Formats: sequence, C-alpha cells, structure tokens
Amino acid sequence: MERITIDPGICGGRPTIRGMRIRVQDVLELLAAGVPESEILADYPDLESEDLRASIAYAAREIAHPVLLAS
Repeated sequence: MERITIDPGICGGRPTIRGMRIRVQDVLELLAAGVPESEILADYPDLESEDLRASIAYAAREIAHPVLLAS
C-alpha cells in the first residue's frame, strides 16, 4: 500500500496518508460518521479519492489477521 505510510517522526508512528499529517484513523472516523467523500476531499484538499479507498483497504487488512488464544 503505497498511499499509507508509517513514519515514527510523523503522528507518533501512526498510519498516515502519503506521509502527510493526516491519519488513517481520522479518515476512517469521518467515513464512519457518514461524512460524504466530497466533503472530506473539500476539507482536506491534499487528499484524493484513492486515499480514502486506501484507508478502508488498510483497515480491512489490519483486522484480517488471525487471533490466537492461549489454552
């Protein structure tokens, strides 16, 4: 995922969009709150539609790992 970057010097190492100080978490929270894509892109002019889709794909990939339970 080229659009999602993790840099310890940016936003405390949290995943961001293309090295900018726009966190994936912020994008996901806006989308979850029902904010239309057009409004997000207007509020964050450096973002592109592909960044929003990459954020969703990143979240899906992050929750897809198996959970191992100790027995």
